[in-house]
Amino acid sequence: MNHWRPSLTARTCYTAGVSSPLPHPLVRTPEEWREALVRLGERPFRATQVFQAIHRRNVRDAREITDLPVSLRDRLFEEGLRPVLEVDTERRSTDDTRKLLVRFADQATVETVLIPAVSGPGSVAAQSTDKDEDADASSVDDDDEPAAVRRVTQCISTQVGCAMGCVFCASGVAGLKRHLAPEEIVGQVLEGRARLDEGEELRNVVLMGMGEPLHNYDATARTLRILSHREGIDLSSRRVTVSTSGLVPEIDRLGQEFAGQVTLAISLHATTDEQRSALMPINKKYPLAELLAALRRYPLPKRRRFTIEFTLVAGQNDDVPEARRLAALLRGIPVKINLIPMNPIEASTLAPPDRTGVLAFQKILLDAGYACFIRRRRGDDVSAACGQLALLGAKPRPRRPFAAGEPES
Repeated sequence: MNHWRPSLTARTCYTAGVSSPLPHPLVRTPEEWREALVRLGERPFRATQVFQAIHRRNVRDAREITDLPVSLRDRLFEEGLRPVLEVDTERRSTDDTRKLLVRFADQATVETVLIPAVSGPGSVAAQSTDKDEDADASSVDDDDEPAAVRRVTQCISTQVGCAMGCVFCASGVAGLKRHLAPEEIVGQVLEGRARLDEGEELRNVVLMGMGEPLHNYDATARTLRILSHREGIDLSSRRVTVSTSGLVPEIDRLGQEFAGQVTLAISLHATTDEQRSALMPINKKYPLAELLAALRRYPLPKRRRFTIEFTLVAGQNDDVPEARRLAALLRGIPVKINLIPMNPIEASTLAPPDRTGVLAFQKILLDAGYACFIRRRRGDDVSAACGQLALLGAKPRPRRPFAAGEPES
């Protein structure tokens, strides 16, 4: 077994509960780096050098920042500027999707996925455009992008496990183990960039992996600020998507703190409170009316839309009346709709609907005037598809379909 460990400093800034006057080195802003370096007697201009080395050049070990004096490199290494995770395994799908199992200092593991853009017959407009599918909620124009560049979307995790308990998702099988610290979230992006193939470029990041991002709000917010900082990776707000099961107070907070610029994907999955509570227990706390009201007051910029994620589960939420209710429910809210035929997970006896039913569901929404796409299955052969990310070694308890209103066991 690999006995890798990050520095003590890297572990104690957040995960061991020891307070620190500054964030972890991997998630400091240039302003925070300036403060840290001045304390060390260094000149302030070094702050931008260090920040850009990490987030533009993807250098995660202080000893490799060769435009710094050796003495400063050694000092920053001892201060904790070094990798906070290691890749335990990497599995590559036949479609070039890559699932990475990453391990942290306490031996906790999560999964993150690199999803290359695809083109050709499989990306016909009847289902989805290449841009819409791979960026999820990002409507971007890449017409000026060099043809040789292959765009990659990375799906990252924000928690070890998940507390939401959605019945069609493997991440919450064993429950929530702990939140990820900001450096552990950003560290996934840095590691993902380091593993891109020649000619690939990371163009979109979606917080849709393990965990509920808004349940780990502070770490998610810092991640967003770091990924979008103009001196670093400089991802626009249209290229970073936060998925949520519907934590209403945190949706409001996100809208206020980021002026509505953060792209939101809403895991909806049902059109009545009874059925949604059966599929997603969080609905008992924040029912549909409260969630939709939060979307209506979210300060969404003009020409931007929410993405509505709707996982279709055979016999649960996949019939024609459900599609008609969905069309009525979303009226007046700027949305596009992603239909996701449920991907199989070991812990559930639930199954996807047949293709004919999915197309009938989509047609009703298209006829109602919505932009509606069917999510292409990517990485299914390495269990990297939507809803399949799971804790290493977790022992799932079998799940069975249960009727709306039936008590959960």
